[in-house]
Amino acid sequence: MKRILGYLKPYYLRMAVGFTIKFLGTIVELMIPWILSHMIDEVIPLQDAGKIYLWGGAMLACAIIAVVFNIVANRMASMVSRNATERIRHDLFRRVLYLSNAQMDGFTLPSLITRMTTDTYNVHHMLGMMQRMGVRAPIMFLGGILITLTLDPGLTLVMLSVMPVIVLILVLISKIGVPMYTVLQQKNDQYVRVVREDVSGIRIIKALSKEGYEREKFQRYNREAAAQEKKAGMIMNALGPGVNLCLNGGMVLVILAGAIRVDRGLVQPGVLIAFLSYVTLILNAIIFLSRMLSIYSRASASAGRIADVLDSYQDLEQMTQAEVEVLWPQDHKNQNQKNQNSQPQTPYIEFDQVSFSYHKKEPNVENISFAIERGQTLGILGATGSGKSTILQLLMRFYDVDNGAIRIDGRDVRTYSSEELHSLFGVVFQNDFIMRESIEENISFGRGLTEEQIRTSAGYAQSHEFILEKPEGYETVVAVKGADLSGGQKQRLLISRALAANPSILVLDDSMSALDYKTDAALRRELQENFKDTTAVIVAQRISSVLHADKILVLDEGTMAGYGTHEELMADCEIYQDLYRIQTGQEVTNHG
Repeated sequence: MKRILGYLKPYYLRMAVGFTIKFLGTIVELMIPWILSHMIDEVIPLQDAGKIYLWGGAMLACAIIAVVFNIVANRMASMVSRNATERIRHDLFRRVLYLSNAQMDGFTLPSLITRMTTDTYNVHHMLGMMQRMGVRAPIMFLGGILITLTLDPGLTLVMLSVMPVIVLILVLISKIGVPMYTVLQQKNDQYVRVVREDVSGIRIIKALSKEGYEREKFQRYNREAAAQEKKAGMIMNALGPGVNLCLNGGMVLVILAGAIRVDRGLVQPGVLIAFLSYVTLILNAIIFLSRMLSIYSRASASAGRIADVLDSYQDLEQMTQAEVEVLWPQDHKNQNQKNQNSQPQTPYIEFDQVSFSYHKKEPNVENISFAIERGQTLGILGATGSGKSTILQLLMRFYDVDNGAIRIDGRDVRTYSSEELHSLFGVVFQNDFIMRESIEENISFGRGLTEEQIRTSAGYAQSHEFILEKPEGYETVVAVKGADLSGGQKQRLLISRALAANPSILVLDDSMSALDYKTDAALRRELQENFKDTTAVIVAQRISSVLHADKILVLDEGTMAGYGTHEELMADCEIYQDLYRIQTGQEVTNHG
């Protein structure tokens, strides 16, 4: 919570003004029962209409001042909580954008969505209530006790006799309640994940008539979240009845003691009426404080989850070459050997004995080594789960290698800043996304590209013609995830985005699978003619997509099964030969 409360620092002055106004308004409100007591015991017996009107007017003025001051203070509190929460959301979203893939895997996407929405709302609610009732209730409580002490110390002690029991209830329930709300938010993460998965895959669910299955799965997670909320609610809801029982018991004791003291002439009727009014105010203040505890319990759990993201360390920071050599001493040795051999050209992209595991158990890729020069094309083939996409994610440093080194233009990728490294790439992933924006904006993607750049890249990607067929051309707004586009149209649109900024490295992760052979061939021809200096890395399922690549990497269960040109692989790579035979129907005759 301390981390979150730090966001209030820029608003300390405004909060101080709001607290002052709230304080004054509460003090004025506390004066009303005292004025009533004075009128009953001192003014009315005089039967002086002028004084009655005067003191009555004072009561009315106090009531108006209290209302106005409370309204002003509440509006200031709302502004502070709104602005502070806006900054929290902004920083949280910015931190989410810069989380590494490993950190995203740790937090999980549904949990991050819940933290951005439900958790920030809980904090917003708490910040507002803290400024409203968190100021008024303590002042009402302490001020009411001080005034009742001046009216009748004996009755005040009777009223305070129940306070230790109330404090004990508050402490016990708060210790139990806060951890339960943390578990509740975790349960919410689970059913948000199910909702997200089902919304994303709604077409498949309907196509396979699995609505009932998914409904039951959601209901299971929903019941778990509801059960946890019920459990936490039962604990926190016990707070109100427990406090009310003590308060009502205290009220009964005060009334009995007051009646006895009035009967004996120790207390005037007006004082007793005022005392009971103050007791009511004090009891309401305690009820508000108990509600604040419930709100704080939920917000405290949410604040901890938000702080976990905000305070997460930057695990993919830019390194120096010296730091890289400590992690991979072989890097320095290999570079010296290359200098001694005086190679004609340093490879533009190089994997040097790279191994990596997502869960740090069994390696997902192991001892991968290859090199391609600037302007060349690397094709990557392999069965599902063989490590093709992992190679791309390591190349772009979404994860750091466990062993080995990856170099671009002679530099280890770990020595690049994130902005410098990623500016080299134009990328189309397997499950890339399309925004609900115009086609032009989807291609430009906030990079400030000119209209000529956008249309030229669309022409290269073979998407210009189908875009012009749309009702508003490039200004046509597409549906979320491009639901109103065919598979081939989506892929061409995404490739247009990747080509638009003329990248140094073009990465296509199985992003031409929906293209017909004619369009595929035309696209590859445009790449060869207009992006000669662009180094391409193409992950594909079809051999025809990488047949003419300068180098082809064949993966099998995370290891290199073959590397070379098409002719070389046809001669000595059995897996490649099998793929060729299956996909083309032609027998392999040149086994070498």
